[in-house]
Amino acid sequence: MKTVLYPPKAQWENLLQRPVQKFKKIEAIVEPILEKVRKKGDIALRKFALEYDHAELTTFQVSEQEIAQAASQLDSLLKEAIGTAIQNIEKFHQAQQSDLLTVEVMPGVTCMRKSVPIGKIGLYIPGGTAPLFSTVLMLGVPARIAGCRQIVLCTPCDSKGNVHPGILYAAQQVGIQKIYKLGGAQAIAAMAYGTESIPKVHKIFGPGNQYVTTAKQLVSKQGVAIDMPAGPSEVAVLADDTAIPAFVASDLLSQAEHGIDSQVLLVTTDQKMVTKVAQEIATQLRQLPRQEIASAALDNSLSIVVHNMQEAYELLNEYGPEHLIIATAQPREAMDKVENAGSVFLGNFTPEAAGDYASGTNHTLPTNGYANAYSGVSLDSFLKKITYQEISEDGLRQLGPVIERMAAAEKLIAHKQAVSLRLKYLEDNKAT
Repeated sequence: MKTVLYPPKAQWENLLQRPVQKFKKIEAIVEPILEKVRKKGDIALRKFALEYDHAELTTFQVSEQEIAQAASQLDSLLKEAIGTAIQNIEKFHQAQQSDLLTVEVMPGVTCMRKSVPIGKIGLYIPGGTAPLFSTVLMLGVPARIAGCRQIVLCTPCDSKGNVHPGILYAAQQVGIQKIYKLGGAQAIAAMAYGTESIPKVHKIFGPGNQYVTTAKQLVSKQGVAIDMPAGPSEVAVLADDTAIPAFVASDLLSQAEHGIDSQVLLVTTDQKMVTKVAQEIATQLRQLPRQEIASAALDNSLSIVVHNMQEAYELLNEYGPEHLIIATAQPREAMDKVENAGSVFLGNFTPEAAGDYASGTNHTLPTNGYANAYSGVSLDSFLKKITYQEISEDGLRQLGPVIERMAAAEKLIAHKQAVSLRLKYLEDNKAT
């Protein structure tokens, strides 16, 4: 990690650049895949499964027998851990439910808003070097609570056509039945367009590599909703002299091991902390199976020393991290200071890994600076908000002239007439 001491604000924008993604080059690879799946359906999917996953598939859907066998392949402690995580995720997301909103804005004019589930959703679950069965929980639980009537899950298989048992068990536990052995951009295409075997969905969720991410962004331009734009995973840690260096290092490494294009950021008011954390990183890195990946990510990463906490929060809001850990003496100050972050972890004993797995908050979060404008996945991500209005005769008598004047001023006379006709009807039929 490169260390930067007291950078002036004029340098922040350049300093906080993420690793450059070669989107044009990736798009040139992904676009033909999308087009082939759109035109050829299952034939194209079989070809890509053989080409990319080295799997010769006659059917894509995971069988009930495969799902049942998955449970026997996991040890009881892991299944118990998954159960606890589901309980916490359910509890937090159930609390986000809202009743029908009804407001009488003026006498006789009532406005309402109702939450309605998105009918068909698709979940993409990575299954390669890191099979993310935790993401099945993060997406499947709120989808079920929302009441989405069809949930399609796509995840890559190995060369023998097997899906990781953790993914299958997690899907079974949250009630997902339509599971397909599909990975990469071709899986996104299948859910976006539909094929002979794969149902078309209305919205696609889930993380993935740069090809999956690019595919999601491309299909979103064609009318298929996606959870959010995304990039490589990232974490920022704000540490003062009360932070525990070993904890800080472990949090930085937990994100660095995601991928070589991940980025981690240490922001501190204590220059000695940089040295202590660097020493801990060197020690802990040697123990990691994915140390080569983490080391490459650290090359994209920074330790930044600032003058005070106010400056630290300003810099972090400029960065807008996916994950933000507050390892300070007064961590709850962040609730008034943080403007841009996907999810915030308060205090020395709140590791980012807790949110990744089991604390209850959702781990599907905006990356690559999108936290400046986007929220992470929540129950609302699986819902549409439909508004209603109902106006009584007396309400229209009061509100009608307001509408007439505004419509006339905009020169939209048919709009005005729609009100004027009703007002005349009420006047002509007024009880004598």
